[in-house]
Amino acid sequence: MPQLSLPPAAPTLADAVARAVRDGVAAGELVPDVTYSVYQLAELLGVSRSPVREGLLRLAEAGLIEIRRNRGFRVLPPRAADVEEIIGIRLALEPPAARRAATHGSDAQHAAIRSSLAAMAVALAGGDEAAFWAADRELHDRLLRAAGKPRTAAIIDGLRTTTALLGPPTTASGRTLARIHAEHEPVVAAVLARDGDAACDAMRAHLLATGELLVRNLRD
Repeated sequence: MPQLSLPPAAPTLADAVARAVRDGVAAGELVPDVTYSVYQLAELLGVSRSPVREGLLRLAEAGLIEIRRNRGFRVLPPRAADVEEIIGIRLALEPPAARRAATHGSDAQHAAIRSSLAAMAVALAGGDEAAFWAADRELHDRLLRAAGKPRTAAIIDGLRTTTALLGPPTTASGRTLARIHAEHEPVVAAVLARDGDAACDAMRAHLLATGELLVRNLRD
């Protein structure tokens, strides 16, 4: 039996199951071409089958596993092409949204964006990685909503969840939280200055840096 455990501080049991399976794949505990039982996984993790099924569905949507009806699931090796496609979608949506957030966002929306960047800085100073990533996601969400793109915000949030399931974060390649925070600073500065072109360019540079490292992690 593979050695798996639920990670601490996951938002839901389904999230915890998805992360446990993802970590098991990364550690080589779960390997391709072997069919694993949902019942065994539930027993191993000490949870009911319902959150196990929900977590596995998320992994299947991300392309990390294949659910085999009445048999269980099998691991699919993560592909760099999947991350490249996701980053391509984000590049098509987020830089122009950053431009629009700069030129059309309200003062209150801009203040909220500035607050999210400040929350990233506080989390960075306190070494709270979970709070840092939560503030990061909040910042991107607020930028998209300031651009008047709530549906796009929902799409990007889903894509970020999928990316997290496909492989290790960019920090696994030595990219520090301080560097990630620094990449967001010119985006927010441009938005607050209502400089649409600069906001667009800064967001594009941030996403390109993120995509390059994520793809390198999977290829390595």
